Amino acid sequence: MPSSTLAQKIADFDPNALGDAAGGIFGLPFTPEEAQVVVVPVPWEVTVSYRAGTAQGPEAIREASLQVDLYDADLPDAWKLGLAMEQEDELIAQTSRDLRPIAADYIGWLENGQPTEGAAQHSQVPARLNAEGDKLLHWLKEKTGALLDAGKAVVVLGGDHSTPLGFLHALAERHPDGFGILQFDAHCDLRPAYEGFKYSHASIMYNALELPEVKKLVQVGIRDMCQQEASLIEHSVGRVALFGQRFMSEEKFAKKSWKKVCGKIIAQLPQKVYISFDIDGLDPKLCPGTGTPVPGGLEYEEATYLLRQVVRSGRQIIGLDLNEVAPGDTDWNGIVGARLLYQLCNWMAVSQGRLAAKGVGSAE
Repeated sequence: MPSSTLAQKIADFDPNALGDAAGGIFGLPFTPEEAQVVVVPVPWEVTVSYRAGTAQGPEAIREASLQVDLYDADLPDAWKLGLAMEQEDELIAQTSRDLRPIAADYIGWLENGQPTEGAAQHSQVPARLNAEGDKLLHWLKEKTGALLDAGKAVVVLGGDHSTPLGFLHALAERHPDGFGILQFDAHCDLRPAYEGFKYSHASIMYNALELPEVKKLVQVGIRDMCQQEASLIEHSVGRVALFGQRFMSEEKFAKKSWKKVCGKIIAQLPQKVYISFDIDGLDPKLCPGTGTPVPGGLEYEEATYLLRQVVRSGRQIIGLDLNEVAPGDTDWNGIVGARLLYQLCNWMAVSQGRLAAKGVGSAE
């Protein structure tokens, strides 16, 4: 039962009004202490290897969220759940701002063939950035672990795709029986220590697989990979299941329904599922500001349909992240990101029995 204060907030809130900038994310009146679903922003983009800007993703999504209509025919009472976003940690944001130019200079040195001039200076960069990445991992593990222990459903909002690793460590400690990861992405992110950075955005899933509790990695929308990643998948003995863009396109060309394709994807998942959503898994027209866009990708409704089908299959989403939403030159990236975040949060809550929805249990 909600507290009297929370019940009064629900009674006083008008979901049909304009979003109140003085309120929380989506204009909702809840604090993180009151909310059932808490979003942890991580404004970090130290190792991005092409275009920067993802550290501004959480704020772009927060601003755009005020324009999101809260009604959903499947989830008419979703806004009453209690959804809130914590304030950004300024130390994390400042550390990212300080380290990003150092990483960019180092990447430029690599791209120029590692000239002898400056070699001594640049040779120290990976160790320094790896140490800072380790600090971020432990900070996020402690923060998300405390929220989980307080009974919250938790979402990590990046930042680049390296950010959620600490959350995965926290979940692994609390789910020793194991879980699977459903990854929406244009890239496999299975490179070990990409460009010398252990905690690279291109290494998040390689690092996740080092956790024995991660029993399965199911990748959807992949359309860029290197030979090393392909070999890792091939030799994973089924631990990694790839549903790349080529596969999905060929299914579509053969007139296979998206519902059937989703059934094949979901069949690979265990009962407990973590969702890792890199927004470049979508068609770039939906995320033109993201750091490493690739032609192809999922439509918004294809992605959210798969999300709903995972929940309707009876699987439980134990946590999730949304990453790589860079504002770019328009508000469009934040607009798409905010709507996607609302769907992800609400359907995770449905899977955990925190929110009622129509049609749950009907996935084939």
